[in-house]
Amino acid sequence: MIMGVISKKTMKELFTGLLKIRIVETKVVEVYQEKMMRTPTHLSIGQEAVAVGVCYALKKEDQVFASHRCHAEFLARGGRWDEFFAELCGRETGICKGRAGSAHLTDCEINVCSSPILGSMIPVAVGAALSFRMDRKNNVAVAFLGDAAIEEGVFSESLNFAVLKKLPVLFICENNLYSTHSPLKVRQPLSPIFKRIRTPELKTLQIDGNDVLKVYETVREALAGCRKGQGPVFIECLTYRIREHVGTLMDYDRGYRSKKEVEAWMKKCPLKKMERIIIKKDILSKPEIERLSRELGQEAESSYRKALNSPWPKKETLLDHVY
Repeated sequence: MIMGVISKKTMKELFTGLLKIRIVETKVVEVYQEKMMRTPTHLSIGQEAVAVGVCYALKKEDQVFASHRCHAEFLARGGRWDEFFAELCGRETGICKGRAGSAHLTDCEINVCSSPILGSMIPVAVGAALSFRMDRKNNVAVAFLGDAAIEEGVFSESLNFAVLKKLPVLFICENNLYSTHSPLKVRQPLSPIFKRIRTPELKTLQIDGNDVLKVYETVREALAGCRKGQGPVFIECLTYRIREHVGTLMDYDRGYRSKKEVEAWMKKCPLKKMERIIIKKDILSKPEIERLSRELGQEAESSYRKALNSPWPKKETLLDHVY
């Protein structure tokens, strides 16, 4: 697929999608120390391009299955900010009525479901793809997973079944090089993941996960194949999380990665990369981007303050909506 076919309108939407996630999660960073969010939170700052590139290529009817780092997928699919902040603050007006918190964001209206249990959403995505096939629906299921999830037995089992049945499912691996504090090199062989799992029956790719245009065009092509009955596709997206594994701080003092490494990846920021492109192509000017950032920042602040003024769940409903 030639990148030139991506319209300026779509490029603007992709950039705006990146900016929205960055601003919302930056607001989380700013207010987390106020302790109104008592939920552990896993941020996607630095790796937003994967979620945006994938989700903007999907149809509304396609189903997304995310992991513990699910903010980006929820927001990229159009999740409402008021309900997002209310959920993180444990309020009744949250997307899951304050029961889910940061790592379980689920919204049936936008077809996003998530779970923090490592690899747990992979077989669910395969099951959804099987149901699409049985119901003769031309939809695709997407399983977002980290590099550590492929070490789980359920990954191999799910991949095997999806390939066997040629199911319409995308496996999107957000390879950010770490499983909590364990680098990839101490957990897996040095060969790239996409080569290690490739078979004649499974198409696997590796792309720059910080290039939202590349993610978008690659996923569009993969989706077309899935919808034609060509079976699943595995896409390894090379990216990097800037903040700590869980929480809002910088963590180069923990001993498992260096400040130099983090700063090197910050120079590959997907938002800055896309900003340079849209300025060069005269899609948005620098002043227009600054104005958009201010407006979105004000919206994030408003949504957070609205969440703080929202009611807590009533004690008598403690066990409602809990399974």
